[in-house]
Amino acid sequence: MATINEIEFSDIYITPDRNAYIPDNRTPNGLTRLVADDFNYFFEKVERTYDGHNPSYSVLYNKIFYRVERTMTIYGLQYCARKMPPEVPNFSDLGFPPELRKYLLSLSNAAGLILWSGPTGAGKTTAISSLMKEYLVTEGGFAYTIEDPSEMPLDGVYNAVNGSLALCKQTQPINGDWGSSLKSALRSKPRFIMVGEIRTPDTASEVLRACTSGHLVLSSIHANNVTDAINSVVKYARSTGMTEELAYDLFSRGMLAVMHQTLTGIKNKMPQVSYVFANPDTTQGDQVRAIVKTGKLNLATSIDTQRSRLTLGKELFPQLHLQD
Repeated sequence: MATINEIEFSDIYITPDRNAYIPDNRTPNGLTRLVADDFNYFFEKVERTYDGHNPSYSVLYNKIFYRVERTMTIYGLQYCARKMPPEVPNFSDLGFPPELRKYLLSLSNAAGLILWSGPTGAGKTTAISSLMKEYLVTEGGFAYTIEDPSEMPLDGVYNAVNGSLALCKQTQPINGDWGSSLKSALRSKPRFIMVGEIRTPDTASEVLRACTSGHLVLSSIHANNVTDAINSVVKYARSTGMTEELAYDLFSRGMLAVMHQTLTGIKNKMPQVSYVFANPDTTQGDQVRAIVKTGKLNLATSIDTQRSRLTLGKELFPQLHLQD
């Protein structure tokens, strides 16, 4: 009988009666019973790791991270655990179109916000973690992540292709305070910042400030489309007392890209993405930045035009010299 780490699955659902279920990989949503030699050891680790406060947490089980969600049901405690890859996958292996991948990798020396949006389980964290790793091995430098819980094993030292080193430190929010944690990150003088998810007003406002201060910031947010992602960040930021006009202005000045991702397929899931980019050279006029600044997000034409240009192999911003 195989161990849990040896069995291929994305999520495991453990019911109050300690039965476990995983996707059956034959139908879009069907499940099957999990049978594993070490299930009892895994279950004990999941229960023991809970700190008594945060229902979302990470469990490291035999060198594999699991992101756990602990829920109280009418019959008792239920757990959902998502199995994370043993190592951060290469960005080139995630199934994105090569022209899109090339452009995103060319932003390694830029400053601003790359916001990855989509529904739950769409691969947002995998995408930004993988992209972060690519930037580290391209540029070197210091990266700082704030995640709750941490999911991908990014922490460590990297050998960059330019001969330098890169260092990544993964952190969790201080006492659940994302805003204060992000302020602390900025004082650490990182080149790259990754915020696992924008889900509080303070996080949104501090991300907007960080992406206009010379850092390359990667983050994710739950949203239905590109426009919804931008509006959600602004809505969060407004809850801190920031005016809507200032929030849209900061977003327009700080944005590099807003992505929206879903997954299609049953066993081998592939990403479906829509996106809009702003010119990394903020000294140049840019239609997307101008539209976002107004708060009237009529971006459909820009989204279609940019997809067409990338698909045809044309540069989005011809005055730029993108990296190979």
